[in-house]
Amino acid sequence: MNITLPLDKMTVEEKLRLMEEIWADLSRNPDDIPIPEWHLEILREREQLVKEGKEHYIDWEVAKRQIDEAIARGRPNESRDS
Repeated sequence: MNITLPLDKMTVEEKLRLMEEIWADLSRNPDDIPIPEWHLEILREREQLVKEGKEHYIDWEVAKRQIDEAIARGRPNESRDS
């Protein structure tokens, strides 16, 4: 199926709304979305680092707060929990 959209005539708001609709549709069947092997490899590497005590997970709400604080300080690359 070849779909042509008038992207050059669409507003940013229309494009974002379209993306949200597509994402909502894809999200209904997450098992149908293939996971690239490189994603799985990164997850395995991170799990190994956690097992070795070299890294740790933090709560998503804590991570978002740290990111917001780093951006507010003008240093977004320092948002990681050290």
